[in-house]
Amino acid sequence: MRYDRWPPYVPVAKRRARAAREMKKLRKKGLKIEPVEIQGRKIARTFWGEAWCGHLEKFSDFANRLPRGRTYVRNGSVCHLAISKGEVEGIVSGTELYEVRIKVAPVPATKWKHMRQRCAGQIGSMLELLQGRLSHNVMEIVTDRDKGLFPGPSEIKLACDCPDWTEMCKHVAALLYGVGARLDRQPELLFLLRNVDHKDLIATEPDVKSAASAKGKRRRLAGADLSDVFGVDIEESETPSEGGGAAKSGAAKGKAGSSAFAPTAAAVSKLRKRLGLSRSEFAKLAGVSPPAVANWESSTGELNLRKRSRDGLARLAEYTPEEAARALDQTR
Repeated sequence: MRYDRWPPYVPVAKRRARAAREMKKLRKKGLKIEPVEIQGRKIARTFWGEAWCGHLEKFSDFANRLPRGRTYVRNGSVCHLAISKGEVEGIVSGTELYEVRIKVAPVPATKWKHMRQRCAGQIGSMLELLQGRLSHNVMEIVTDRDKGLFPGPSEIKLACDCPDWTEMCKHVAALLYGVGARLDRQPELLFLLRNVDHKDLIATEPDVKSAASAKGKRRRLAGADLSDVFGVDIEESETPSEGGGAAKSGAAKGKAGSSAFAPTAAAVSKLRKRLGLSRSEFAKLAGVSPPAVANWESSTGELNLRKRSRDGLARLAEYTPEEAARALDQTR
């Protein structure tokens, strides 16, 4: 092929027919072919897919070249796209079939740790995470241009065997958009690509010591505030009153604690799972914050809870899964 002039135009229908024949041959050789198929004009429709595409378009390095790939991915030119740890490989149909490889650096350990700490206790379940049902705060954390989960230009290396001398040809751009479309169906692949475990965002608990220090702010939080913000269940202090008020308060506390439900870490976890609730849903019905539930379940032995928390758990212990679901619907 001569590279001193543009190659002759090949109609899309003819490219597709030829690509289909070549993909069939590769399948016979044992290669698992995973094409990118776009329905309509919109490339990505879910949180993770749209966030990936939107992130790439923020960078001037990519902005001028990416549009060339939109038409290609929409018309089915990405014949194969596979995502693995640190790499995206694909086959894109152009004048010929071109092999494209995109290397993506892993998330630095310190950056991932920081993200985990900032998201701690705010994601209730794996379903919430993968479906992108996240709070505005968590969305801002994971999509932050510089400190979030998506890679920047310096963390991406592009390669295509087409004759275009530019680093990002239209085949590379098409594959990058194809990643967004693939994340619509398999958002967990983003975490694989960046070599981090998405389960960490759910398992991580709040760093209470650093959170409570409130950098740059000289103010103290009441026990109830700490519980709601950081998930620390602190018993309200008892104020003695005339005529043995403190003793009466202690007696009331003992009576409240005599519920059939014994508040232990294992019991809370078992109750939540029996009711089929995520941590955020369980917290809403118990009248506490999701971080509080996360801390309860990660503790050991009997929990030292406030009366409000004990009462909330005792109430939930009497629910059936159906009653819990109805109660949850009423809060929405």
